[in-house]
Amino acid sequence: MDLAQVFRFVSPSVRDAALKTAERLSELGIRHALAGGLAVGAHGYVRATTAVDFLVGDEAFDHQGSLVAFKPGVPIEVGGIRIDYLSPIALGPQLEEVLDHPPVTEGLAIVPVEALVYMKLLAKRRRDLLDVVELIKAGADVSRIREYLASYAGDLIPMFEELANEALGS
Repeated sequence: MDLAQVFRFVSPSVRDAALKTAERLSELGIRHALAGGLAVGAHGYVRATTAVDFLVGDEAFDHQGSLVAFKPGVPIEVGGIRIDYLSPIALGPQLEEVLDHPPVTEGLAIVPVEALVYMKLLAKRRRDLLDVVELIKAGADVSRIREYLASYAGDLIPMFEELANEALGS
């Protein structure tokens, strides 16, 4: 993983927003790992992004009956940059493991590539699916991703195989 290269590519305001948000989440005792475009870049496909995404633990949220809000102090914008949060509760309980033992680079926890691809496949947006193709082209371990999907989301394997074939030119 090379987050330093990503930080040289993206705007300084995006870099600063990521670093300041991670620092604030740590101060609040919220488990977190960088996701989205910055994590894609750290895993080898550097691209422009205008937002910062974090996978966060349930401790980031305040539950009041059926109403769920962010706990006080959780930033939603830093220096004009939108901060988006993703929850393992919504995406899959196995992502809790990511928050407990995330890989770290440049002082920031980052979602591992297998879990990141899983999240991208769940989203099914064109940009996310293109990210999967580019991550594979950049050298993501297809067999490890396939094993991860087989363990947690076998129904996503056909979509992944199609994207892997596109990336590998098959």
